Amino acid sequence: MFHGGSWGAYMRSGDEKPKVTRELLLRVLNYARPYWSQIIGMLVMILISTGLSLITPLIFRQMIDKVLPSKDLHSLLLLAIALLFVPILNGVTSVIQRRLNVQVGEGVIYDLRVALFSKLQRMSLRFFTNTKVGEMMSRLNNDVVGAQNAISNTIVNIITNIIEAIALMAVMLTLEWKLTLVSVLILPLFIFAAQRLGGVLRDLARKQMEANARMNAHMNETLNIGGALLVKLFGRANEETNRFRQRAASVRNMGIDRAVVGSTFFMILGLVGAVGTALVYGLGGWYVIQGTFTVGTIVAFGSYLGQLYGTLQGLASAPVDFSTSMVSFERVFEVIDLPRDIPEKENAFVLQNVKGNLEFENVTFNYSVDETKLLKDVKRYGRMEDVGAVLSSAESITKRDGKEKIEEPVFLEEKMDGTSQARDVALEGISFKAASGQLVALVGPSGAGKTTVTYLIPRLYDPGSGVIRIDGTDVKEVTLDSLATAIGMVTQENYLFHDTIRTNLVYAKPEATHAEIEAAAKAANIHQFIMDLPERYETIVGERGYRLSGGEKQRIALARVILKDPRILVLDEATSHLDSESESLIQEALKRVMAGRTSIVIAHRLSTILAADLILVMDRGKIVERGTHEQLLGMGGVYNQLYETQFRGERV
Repeated sequence: MFHGGSWGAYMRSGDEKPKVTRELLLRVLNYARPYWSQIIGMLVMILISTGLSLITPLIFRQMIDKVLPSKDLHSLLLLAIALLFVPILNGVTSVIQRRLNVQVGEGVIYDLRVALFSKLQRMSLRFFTNTKVGEMMSRLNNDVVGAQNAISNTIVNIITNIIEAIALMAVMLTLEWKLTLVSVLILPLFIFAAQRLGGVLRDLARKQMEANARMNAHMNETLNIGGALLVKLFGRANEETNRFRQRAASVRNMGIDRAVVGSTFFMILGLVGAVGTALVYGLGGWYVIQGTFTVGTIVAFGSYLGQLYGTLQGLASAPVDFSTSMVSFERVFEVIDLPRDIPEKENAFVLQNVKGNLEFENVTFNYSVDETKLLKDVKRYGRMEDVGAVLSSAESITKRDGKEKIEEPVFLEEKMDGTSQARDVALEGISFKAASGQLVALVGPSGAGKTTVTYLIPRLYDPGSGVIRIDGTDVKEVTLDSLATAIGMVTQENYLFHDTIRTNLVYAKPEATHAEIEAAAKAANIHQFIMDLPERYETIVGERGYRLSGGEKQRIALARVILKDPRILVLDEATSHLDSESESLIQEALKRVMAGRTSIVIAHRLSTILAADLILVMDRGKIVERGTHEQLLGMGGVYNQLYETQFRGERV
C-alpha cells in the first residue's frame, strides 16, 4: 500500500525546493533525446502493466459475484488460469520495461561521465589547485547517478503514477462514485502526517549523513598512503582507531534511531490509510446490506483503493523528487559550462619542426583566481557531504561572504639574508632568451618564483601580461597538444601510476617498442635496476610509486621524458635529498638527456650551474642578475651569496 521509496521524499518534504527552469528542463530532455525509442517502449510497457494491474480485482469480482454462487466449475478454472497468467504477463512486461529503463539510465550516465571527464581533462592547473578532489569525484559519481535517476526513475515513476491514477479513478468511478469520493477525501491526512512526521525523520537522516560524512572523511585522510605513513611515524594508530570508533558509533546510533522513527512513521501512515479503508469498507458494507452493492464489487474496490493510495502518495512526493533530481543535472552542467582559463584558439595551429628557441618577454604573473571559472557550492538537497574539519569537530574552513575562502599560494619562504619572499605578484617583468640547444639555469632563494617560470612554458598557467614564444611563435597561438609534445618536464615530485614500470614509461609514447623503452631506461641509468627486479618491466610500482626510492622514481621519470624525446626540456633537479650513488646516476643521466635540447633547469647542483650557457638569478619574482658563473661571481651580489652558502663546498 505504501511505497518504501517515498521515505526519502518525505524526508526532504520540509526542505526548500530547488528551482527548475524551462532552460534546464530542455537541456535535460536533450540528453534523453538519443534514447527516445527506449523511452517510448517504456511508456508502452507502462500502459500494458497498468492495464494488467486492473484485471485481477475484476477477476475476483466475477469469481465472488457470479462463478461461486452458480457453482460454475468451468468458469472457475478459466478464472484461476487467468489469475496465474496475469502476474506472468505482468512480470514479463516488468522485465522488458526494466531493460529499457536501464538502457536509458546507463546510457545517460555514460554520456554525462564522458562529457565531464573530457571537460576536466582540459581545465588548467589553477582549477585543480583550487578544487577539492572529493568535489570532482562527487560530480562524476553521485551527481551523474542523480541525473540518471531523474530520467530513468523519477520521470518514469511520475508518468506511471499519473497513468495508474487516471485508470484507477476511472474504474472506481464506474463501480461507485460515492465510495471513490470518500477514498480521495482521505488524501489530506496523508499530507498532514507526512509534513509533521517527515520533518522529524528528515532531521535524523540529515544528522546521520553528517556523521557518516565525518566518518568517511576520517577514513580518506588516514587510509591513503600519506596519512597512513604519518599515523605510523607518530605512533597514533590507537588514537585514530578510538576516534574512528566514536564516529562509527555515532553513525550506528543514528541509524538505529532513524530506523525506529521510520518504522513509526510508516506505521502512522498505515493507520491513516486504514481510516480511509475502514470508511470505504464500512460505507461499502452498508451498500451491500442495502442490496445496491455486491460483495465482489467491494472486494475489487478495496483492492483498487490500496493501489490508488500508493499512487497518490507517489504523486504527492513527485515535485520534490523531480526538483531534487534536477539539482544533480544543474551540478553536472555547471562543470560542462565552466570556461577554460587556458583556452585554445579556434584557429590554433600545430607546432611542427620545433628547433627549441625559447623567449620570455616582460612576463608578469600572479596566482589570483577568477571564481567564475571554479566550481561553486550547489546545495545537495537531502544530502550532506562537505566536512570542514577531519581530526577535530571544529570548522576549519574560513568563510568569506558566506562562501568558502580559496587560499592562494603565499610566498613566505625566507631569503638568504633572512627577509621574506612574501609578495602579491609571483613574477614581474621576466625577460630572457634560450637559444636552441642551450642550457639555462634558474637559481635563487626558495619562493623566488623559479618553479612558476617553468610552469608557464607548457601553459600550465598563462601569464597575466607579456609573451612567451617558441621559435618566434606565441605559445597561445598553437594547439595545447602540440605544445605538450614539444616540451618535456621533470619535477621534484614525480607522479607514477599504480601500474607497471612499462605502463608508466609508455605513457610518454604509447606506440614505443620494447627496444625504445630499454634504450630510454639505459639512458636514464635505470635499466639495470629494472632487470634485477623479479618482474622486470612488469613490476608494479605501487601507489604514487611508493615501492621505489626517490632516486629510482626520478630516473624512471627521466626515462619517460627521454622516450617522449621533446625539443625543450624543463627540469627541477631533485638531487639535493638523494644519496650520493643515486645523485651520481641521475647527474650522469641528465647530461645525456639535455644533450642537443634546449634545457631550462632549476639548478640544485654546482655541476649544472657550471655547464649552463646562461644563469638567471631570481629574487622576489624578478630576475636580479644574469650571466655565466664567472660573470656572476664577479658581481658580488645575490648569486655570490648563494654560491658561498650552497655551492662552494661541492666537488664537480
